[in-house]
Amino acid sequence: MQMIKRGEWLELQVPKDWSNHSLEHVLKSDIHIPKKQLHQLRMSKGAKINEKVMPWSSILQEGDELLIHLFIPEALGVYPTDMNLHILYEDDHVLVVNKPTGINVHPNEEGDKNTLANGVAYHYLKTGLQAKVRHIHRLDQHTTGAVIFAKHSLASATMDRLLEQRAIKRTYLALAQGKVKEQKGTISEKIGRDRHHPSRRRISPTGQKAVTNYEVVSYHGKQDVTLVKLQLQTGRTHQIRVHMAHIDHPLLGDTLYGGRKGDRQALHAAKVTFPHPISKESITCLAPFIEGDSMFSGEADHYL
Repeated sequence: MQMIKRGEWLELQVPKDWSNHSLEHVLKSDIHIPKKQLHQLRMSKGAKINEKVMPWSSILQEGDELLIHLFIPEALGVYPTDMNLHILYEDDHVLVVNKPTGINVHPNEEGDKNTLANGVAYHYLKTGLQAKVRHIHRLDQHTTGAVIFAKHSLASATMDRLLEQRAIKRTYLALAQGKVKEQKGTISEKIGRDRHHPSRRRISPTGQKAVTNYEVVSYHGKQDVTLVKLQLQTGRTHQIRVHMAHIDHPLLGDTLYGGRKGDRQALHAAKVTFPHPISKESITCLAPFIEGDSMFSGEADHYL
């Protein structure tokens, strides 16, 4: 699908499968604009056909230019901090960044200026983008790898829906202690809060559903660790860490869940695949290991 940013407007060339549908149908059912945003577009005359404001019952034809008022200037929402961001993918709608260890994805308290979101805010400022910083998912402070940000409210709402529908696929690499004997497996254990520890989670029959698939990549006998590849069917806090500890293979460096001491827990979000929020094109981002990271060696994509 041909799409061009024109100032505050997104121009889409109507494809064949949208032809003979009404403007309202395309906005609602093909682009999947949420009800609240649809109402705002209707009230502000924020949708045009071939440069003209038309009734929403108007029928679109292949090749028409559909204009949507999408890139509305917004406050950043967080303090901009100059960081050396490692950008994996970027267009007018989505940004994917390779997060280093030791920082949070977003501020947890007022005045926090050293999170990934602060670095993204600076990047937006530097590139002239006036948009709120919106993360789609999170990684733990000491987990590295790919994090998705949405650049406008429609992209954010769409990506949130895709995450809920499990259409965003995330693949992790981890170093688990000991030799994981089963070459492949699925861990389906509910996860809840640990009432004895403010930040720890635990396996709990009353917790939230959590499903983790894992596959052995290689063994490292000298270190007594196993490199495993993992995919999440759900996205609970500390899910991989809790599940691997549950099968008696805590992550190397994850002392919170019984791992032996290291620089950090050895967990890296190595790959993310998702449908583009506007074009629906499949986007895949591979996140290399951060240079100087002592927990992993080699190239991340070699193991995927």
